[in-house]
Amino acid sequence: MTTAAPTVGARELRTALRGHASGVAVLTAATPAGPAGVTITSFTSVSAEPALVSFALAASSSTWARVKDCERFGIQLLGADQRDVAERFAAKGVDRFAPPTRWHEGPHGVPLLDDCAAWLVGARHHRMTLGDHELVVCAVEHVRIGAPGDSLVHLHGALHAAPRRPESPQT
Repeated sequence: MTTAAPTVGARELRTALRGHASGVAVLTAATPAGPAGVTITSFTSVSAEPALVSFALAASSSTWARVKDCERFGIQLLGADQRDVAERFAAKGVDRFAPPTRWHEGPHGVPLLDDCAAWLVGARHHRMTLGDHELVVCAVEHVRIGAPGDSLVHLHGALHAAPRRPESPQT
């Protein structure tokens, strides 16, 4: 067994990472108590073959308590015009799926938000506890691409538009 090396404190780590842009997504799942969802910035690609992605949620998260036993998850990549969606799914004590949220049932009954830049539905492949978070790796079973547009990123404690790469001129 490997012993963990001493680490910097949470405040120091957060300060260092504030200037590193993270993509903004909403994680969703169908639970026995109804749809659950939360804004995440921990989404990342793990492998292209096989298609694997991951996300992490705090073990203390009320959303984690609801989704920890789910087998499938929806990951909605948000566009720059969906700041209100990101804020709603980050808020505590609200019904995140009530109007004005627009959503539909996707493959395997996973709740999917409307009008996103892209949607992924994945099956839980692996789960592990790492520090104060739970890391989940999903095997991507379905992908749908939305309309092209700017992405939404989290940077310096706020949400910002991250412009897509400009079209290259035809030569």
